[in-house]
Amino acid sequence: MDELLKQITLLNNSLSRIADSLVPSFDASVLDRFKAFKCWSRNDQLELKGIDAPDPVTFAEIVGIDELINDLRENTEQFLEDLPCNNALLYGPRGTGKSSIVKALLNAYADRDLRMIEMPRDTLFHVFDIADIVRNRREKFIIFCDDLTFEEDEKSYRHIKTVLEGGLETRPSNMLIYATSNRRHLMPEKVAENQRDPMAELHPEEAMEEKISLSDRFGLRLGFQYFDFDIYFDIVRNYAKIRGLRVAIEDLRQQAMQWSISQGSFSGRTARQFIDSLEGRLRKKRWKR
Repeated sequence: MDELLKQITLLNNSLSRIADSLVPSFDASVLDRFKAFKCWSRNDQLELKGIDAPDPVTFAEIVGIDELINDLRENTEQFLEDLPCNNALLYGPRGTGKSSIVKALLNAYADRDLRMIEMPRDTLFHVFDIADIVRNRREKFIIFCDDLTFEEDEKSYRHIKTVLEGGLETRPSNMLIYATSNRRHLMPEKVAENQRDPMAELHPEEAMEEKISLSDRFGLRLGFQYFDFDIYFDIVRNYAKIRGLRVAIEDLRQQAMQWSISQGSFSGRTARQFIDSLEGRLRKKRWKR
């Protein structure tokens, strides 16, 4: 009998160690010390890393998308005030401010207990773990999924699809998901899917429904458009003003045009890169004097 009890005890200890190894690994105190976090997965275990220096971008730096900013801010303020609100999908061309306005939210509302957790695509299977971690916290958490797209054969989208809507367990009231993507429906759509193909599915509309059902779960969907030169130059002038760059307006316009031609884009990112280059050159000239 003693030997049997000894074996049972050893087995119980072994099972406890195995169970402990399966529990997501994270330091809960990190939530008290930082305002922004990044999700990592190490050996399929969750780790949350505090971000020491979050992107300092503010809404004052973002020009040309005022209506989109207002819509996202209004939704976020409803979230902070415990009012009905929606998960948000921001989609459109690269460099049009999608990621910037999400990151600017943290700098605008951190003093109202807004927090942000960045979740790369390969960590999405931890989204339920994150939900459990933040559920009983006083802070409000935005789960930030930047540049979110899924390929044809990927299944990881189902994790985020379920936590958005459709699962038995409800999403915590203090957690929202904000995602950015170059794709409106997050998944690739092919021209052939709209044509008759003898080798295609018998009911192709069902496959299409599956693809768009993910984006449908985002109650707030904000579409971004390509910028023209006028908006691009407005962004350039705004950056120049914020940074205190003294350049004649026509000279600034000419240089901004040449830069955009060389980059092949009128995006906000192109405008910021031009200003970075211009500011560097102007400072270098002053140092040489």
